Amino acid sequence: MTAAATHSILVLRALGLGDLLTIVPAVRGLRNAYSEHRVVLAAPEALRPLADLIDAVDELLPTARLGALRWQAAPPRLAVNMHGSGPESIRDLLATRPETLLTHRHPEFADLPGPEWRDDMHEVDRWCRLLEWGGIAADRTALMLPAPPESATERNVVVIHPGAAYPARRWPSERFAQVARELEADGHRVVITGTRGEIGLANAVAEKAGLSPSSVYAGRTDLAQLAALVAAAELVVCGDTGVGHLATAFGTPSVLLFGPTPPHRWGPPGAARRHVALWSGDIGDPHADRPDPGLLTLRPEQVLSAATGLLDGRVRHG
Repeated sequence: MTAAATHSILVLRALGLGDLLTIVPAVRGLRNAYSEHRVVLAAPEALRPLADLIDAVDELLPTARLGALRWQAAPPRLAVNMHGSGPESIRDLLATRPETLLTHRHPEFADLPGPEWRDDMHEVDRWCRLLEWGGIAADRTALMLPAPPESATERNVVVIHPGAAYPARRWPSERFAQVARELEADGHRVVITGTRGEIGLANAVAEKAGLSPSSVYAGRTDLAQLAALVAAAELVVCGDTGVGHLATAFGTPSVLLFGPTPPHRWGPPGAARRHVALWSGDIGDPHADRPDPGLLTLRPEQVLSAATGLLDGRVRHG
């Protein structure tokens, strides 16, 4: 980089795994537009293994949440609010005294221009549209990441991830178990992943499916190891979670169970035929304390049909 590299582009996205992976095309658009500037991503430290794979990010500034942004460098040339519509995220970025702030419009900051926030947009499109409003081009299809440098514990396995952040997005464990049992019976090695808090759920799925304890990786992998496992897998089966976004990023075929949020907001690209998104067509409350009724209309037979189609190559990898 030249001396201009002392100027920074600051991106705020202090959220989770899937949230990070959906801004990859927009961040790459920033890198292309500001090739001699340093792109700094303000995001949680736990996401560093994935942030390190994004070629457009020069530095991760650990930022656990809103209100935790600690910018100690010179004011950024451009600050981009990819966290939300504000007002908290706008305040955090204004505190860095950027030369320019690119954000959605918010009534508490009437003097700040920006596009109107739209709820019914794909998350990838949302941030590319924000850049385009500011005159910066972005390729919405630029979602892929290189394989992680860490070696996968196992390769060519079927990864089943039964957990989700909220009960509304959790398909019943006995249904995941039926899928796991039948795929294992067809000769596929099936493993169950999850967080430390999901060890009980993963063990329940494995036990109901008749899988060995060695198949349970919940609580035994950090993010780097989980990413390596997904990147080397032959298939991922999960709900609307960050693991589904990992499958998209690494080009691993996936069957994704959506409900109550539709896949046209958070799912894989429509043209990516190696990913099958199942959805009942009903929209509900993504933060509800019980499984969404639409999600419950999805049957194990549908999931198995999609899974075997991908595994057998009947759905062509695109």
